[in-house]
Amino acid sequence: MAVSAGDVKALRDRTGAGMMDSKAALTEAEGDVERAIEILRVKGQASAAKREGRGTDEGVVSSYIHANHRVGAMVEVQCETDFVARNDDFKAFAYDVALHVAAAAPRYVSPEESPEEEREAERRVFEAKAKEEGKPDNVVEKIVEGQMTKWAREITLLEQEHVNADKHERKTIEELRQELAAKTGENVRVARFAYFRVGED
Repeated sequence: MAVSAGDVKALRDRTGAGMMDSKAALTEAEGDVERAIEILRVKGQASAAKREGRGTDEGVVSSYIHANHRVGAMVEVQCETDFVARNDDFKAFAYDVALHVAAAAPRYVSPEESPEEEREAERRVFEAKAKEEGKPDNVVEKIVEGQMTKWAREITLLEQEHVNADKHERKTIEELRQELAAKTGENVRVARFAYFRVGED
């Protein structure tokens, strides 16, 4: 089917994808804009995954201080070039991550950063609880895996939905990171963060 230039521009404005990619996605989706967005997201995430191993020697440190001046956060987000580090979308992402950290107080950037002994301790608790409730052995493992996934979301930055759900369409920080990586064409990495609350060490 024929795809109009206006449709391509509208899709580009919504996704930040290139003209040819937008046109191809609309053609593949037979003009269905939401399906085209889904196609672009999948392709963008696949491309972002290929960039994962590339070095990130540039970036920014961003901060957010809550209006009550009692809670704040700092975050370091890295990229490959100074050009991208100065990009408004990149800086906005770093700020949004700092805002999220201040609001949600995650403990680790990714699940892999949490100590193995802590993960094993949680697993044992979930397993014991499931068995205590009389769940059959073949169900216990599924319950434990589900509880571990939920626990990871509670403590891990990348697994959490951004606190501004309306602005970010209930996407996780990791999904937003992947989208930015696809848009900039660079590896984007949330390197570390610090959370501050008055009176807490």
